[in-house]
Amino acid sequence: MGLGEAPADGGHLRVWSNPEFVLPLPEGHRFPMAKYRRLHERVAAAAAALGIELREAAPATLDDLHRVHDPGYVARVLEGHLSIAEQRRIGFPWSPMLAARALRVSGATIAALRHAIEFRSISVTLAGGTHHAAHAHGAGYCVFNDSVVAARHVLAARLAARVLVVDLDVHHGDGTASLVADDPRIFAFSMHAARNYPAVKPPGDLDVPLPDGTGDGEYLALLERHLDAAIARARPDAVIYLAGADPYEHDRLGFLALSKAGLAARDRHVLATCRARGLPVAISMAGGYAESIDDIVDIHFATITIAAEQARVRQLPRLAAVE
Repeated sequence: MGLGEAPADGGHLRVWSNPEFVLPLPEGHRFPMAKYRRLHERVAAAAAALGIELREAAPATLDDLHRVHDPGYVARVLEGHLSIAEQRRIGFPWSPMLAARALRVSGATIAALRHAIEFRSISVTLAGGTHHAAHAHGAGYCVFNDSVVAARHVLAARLAARVLVVDLDVHHGDGTASLVADDPRIFAFSMHAARNYPAVKPPGDLDVPLPDGTGDGEYLALLERHLDAAIARARPDAVIYLAGADPYEHDRLGFLALSKAGLAARDRHVLATCRARGLPVAISMAGGYAESIDDIVDIHFATITIAAEQARVRQLPRLAAVE
């Protein structure tokens, strides 16, 4: 890959969203779907002050999905033929809106990764992180695996030769690990609660299981060491960062004990480390299940604020297309 000058984007942070990120769910459903609307509203209100450019995400294409998922499974999702067992495993009932949302979630991560690579900077999707989706099934509120869909999109477009997935959701990215096990172009790095979902965790390229109650200091020390190792081993051209809000100490499904300040320090470290090494980053929000939706939105909004600060730093040299 050769180096050239990045096109100017004025130091703005481009953030991808879509009204279809909000999926209507049955009364009493435990997934905090309202966080997407509240986060969008908060980002929109602060966009001018933070230098954020909001864009609407387009859907992923069938070609994008078929690079990752079984065509039969894709068809069942899009045409409404998921079995009751498949819907239970995903955790959402099927509807046309579920299919539309799944396409938009992957499309937004594709757009964020393409933009980050093109401008040698940072880009964000207000959804994503659907890391439990595997080749022929969804799971854990994940229909299609947006990270792997986006990574294979830029690889097919010859915009990158290697992609690193930095998964800091509290849950292990089992779907990602299984999907890239035989794909040396995509490196899966996951730091997660050892005792948490899923029960079976196929090995990724670098897994760091954490004991219950791991707090800020221990977490950040481990992240510093293992992120450096992941970058050294992956030798990536770009990074997809799953900035989960669920390592938070008051998360209902978390088991870890990071404070909001600790999560912000995590984000600053990941983004500063990637920028120091000249790596463009696409950020997805991933999980968050605190009792208070305001806490979830606070954590995600802090991630976006830090990304906006980093985006204002001098742009990196642009990488030419892969030969």
